[in-house]
Amino acid sequence: MPGFQPFEILPGDPSHALVILADHAMNRLPAEYGDLGLPAEAFSRHIAYDIGVEDVTRKLSARLGVPAVLGCFSRLLIDPNRGEDDPTLIMKLSDGMVIPANHPLSAGEREHRLNLFHRPYHDAVATVISETWRKSGKAPLVISIHSFTHAWKGVPRPWHAGVLWDTDPRAVRPLIDALSMDPALIVGDNEPYDGALRGDTMHRHCSMTGLPHALLEIRQDLIGHPEGVQSWVDRLAPILTDLTAQPGIHEVELHGSRVV
Repeated sequence: MPGFQPFEILPGDPSHALVILADHAMNRLPAEYGDLGLPAEAFSRHIAYDIGVEDVTRKLSARLGVPAVLGCFSRLLIDPNRGEDDPTLIMKLSDGMVIPANHPLSAGEREHRLNLFHRPYHDAVATVISETWRKSGKAPLVISIHSFTHAWKGVPRPWHAGVLWDTDPRAVRPLIDALSMDPALIVGDNEPYDGALRGDTMHRHCSMTGLPHALLEIRQDLIGHPEGVQSWVDRLAPILTDLTAQPGIHEVELHGSRVV
């Protein structure tokens, strides 16, 4: 839609062969969609975006000098971290809240949202990965950053962070090990979610292409304020610097998938 950009690319030095992604960075909607029939408070919740991730990604990109891609639209409009055939691509109900503008939804409107938001975002991701690969001469390491709620359906989540993955352990194991060196952190391995999801961002751009990758989930209460954001940027910057410098990590290796 005129004036609404579905993605933002943060520039960086491709020679580091590292790309950061933030699928759910923002809670924005094009003016034409109003508020999807929801109260304003819905857009401050996790159902609309990944709290804290935009700031973490911007600061990490700047600190490391690497490119990043931010999703600029709310996941309530359409979820960029879902395959086009995923039934949760456009949610009708999210954590107990009905999204009036998403039900009923015509096939034409679904295709419209794919064309204007979902596909342009993934085209941008593919372009940044491709350009980083071409200019560095190395298969880039891709790190996707998300955040999760401190509790779900009344049950506390003990993890401070979780690393999600499918079958390729190359970036995952060193990342879990590095985070776990801090005795104050509880680090989840495929917690609080399983990282194997057909058609999601990591599956589409990394598992199916053989690029090294990991999805990092940080608990939202830890990065929902500037001090927490800075603390996690300070923690992650040296870890990712070491990770992308590991011998042999910038190779194409097809490890398959548990969902293919």
